[in-house]
Amino acid sequence: MLYTISEAAVKMQLTSYTLRYYDREGLIPFVERSAGGVRMFKEKDFGWIRLIGCMKATGMPIKEIKQFVDWYMEGDSTLQLRRDMFYERKKLVEEQIESLQKTLNTIKYKCWFYDTAVAAGTTSVPKNMKPEDMPDEIRELKGKIDL
Repeated sequence: MLYTISEAAVKMQLTSYTLRYYDREGLIPFVERSAGGVRMFKEKDFGWIRLIGCMKATGMPIKEIKQFVDWYMEGDSTLQLRRDMFYERKKLVEEQIESLQKTLNTIKYKCWFYDTAVAAGTTSVPKNMKPEDMPDEIRELKGKIDL
């Protein structure tokens, strides 16, 4: 089955503009065109578009995504380069997750802190609370955050 750019955009939950941009940047060079020059997407193209979205979600610049596409188009001689690129991305995403987890821990602690303060009518209660009087999860969180 073939899809026009507007049909592909709906299917991928993107805008036609985004797909045109990807095409202009050389990220989807394999998308076929009709005799009239209209982009015609196939089911297999959607996997590529999802991969581009995944790469973008990691913060990868379009230039680097384009490099990956170029390496892919070159074939097996670039397998090592492509693999290394994904290992670099994996490391960066793991670091992002770790950073976000620290942020979430701080927010969870602050939610407990202010829930406790609101219930007591003062911040002195959670501020002066002994660790052994805190819920286990909060005591563990407090040990993991820098406040």
